[in-house]
Amino acid sequence: MTRHDLEHIIRASADIADDQEIIVVGSQSILGQFPHAPKELLVSVEADVYPRNHPERWELIDGSIGELSPFHRTFGYYAQGVEPGTAVLPDEWESRLVVLANQNTRGARGLCLEVHDLAISKYVARRDKDREFLQTAVRYRLLGKATLHERLLGTPVSEERRALIRQWIDGDFLAVA
Repeated sequence: MTRHDLEHIIRASADIADDQEIIVVGSQSILGQFPHAPKELLVSVEADVYPRNHPERWELIDGSIGELSPFHRTFGYYAQGVEPGTAVLPDEWESRLVVLANQNTRGARGLCLEVHDLAISKYVARRDKDREFLQTAVRYRLLGKATLHERLLGTPVSEERRALIRQWIDGDFLAVA
C-alpha cells in the first residue's frame, strides 16, 4: 500500500461513516509518520480503521470497502473496519496520533499511530507478520529501544507479558547491532 492508497481509504471511510476523523491502527498507519516508509513495511493491502467520533460505524466501513468488496476488487487494497480496542496500545497514545490530512483526503483527517505506539501494539499481538514488521522497522532505525521500553511500562498487559515483550524488544535490537 502507498500513502496515496491510504489517503483514498481515509477519504472513503470518512464519507461512509460521516465522520471526518478516521483512526488508523494497523501497520499501514506507519505512512502517517513515514510517507516513504521502506517497501518491506508496506506489503499489506489493508488499512485497519475506525471512525473516531462514531466508532460504532466501523462495520459500515468494513461492509462497504472491506475485503472482497467492489472497492477492493477495483483498487487492490481495502479498509478493514475494526472496533476501538482492537489494538492494545500504550497510555496516552491518542495524544501522539500523527495527522494525515491533505487534498487527497478532501478535508478528512487520518489519525495514524505514532510508530512506537504501533510497534508496541505489534509486540503485544506477536503474530509472524508482526515480528517481521518489527524487525524491519528496527533494521531501518525507525524505532528507539528506550522509547519502546518506556511505552511498554504504560501498556495494559500482565507483568509476565511485559517481561516477555521487553525481551523481544531487546532481541530485535541485538540482531541489528
